[in-house]
Amino acid sequence: MTDFSSALSVAASGMRSQAERITHVSENIANADTPGYRRKVVSFEPMRGFDQAQGMVQTGEVRLDRRELPRIYDPGHPMADETGHYPGSNVDMVVELSDAREAQRSYEANLRVFDQIRQMSSSLNDLLRR
Repeated sequence: MTDFSSALSVAASGMRSQAERITHVSENIANADTPGYRRKVVSFEPMRGFDQAQGMVQTGEVRLDRRELPRIYDPGHPMADETGHYPGSNVDMVVELSDAREAQRSYEANLRVFDQIRQMSSSLNDLLRR
């Protein structure tokens, strides 16, 4: 693998991973008011393999946030127990919005790296043609 293609692969793996992270953050935001919903948490891990460029990442196993679900008092709710409580969602909108912003900025940074590498490769090809 050439240095340019290795660098492109690393940037592309970062973009893929951040796009998947944004997908899970979006699911969390969409289900913030769903009773009993547990927040999904994504981790990153290095890609390993002989044909993989060093620095490539992938998303790891999606885990559920094990924090205790809040108990919401609403005796008229169909999911309420005999005390009038039902389990809420453990999604914190402030955390989700900050995660979404961080993932977006990381994606954009990888995109800028990808574009810079592409421009450098194009400039090198132009120099070699002369």
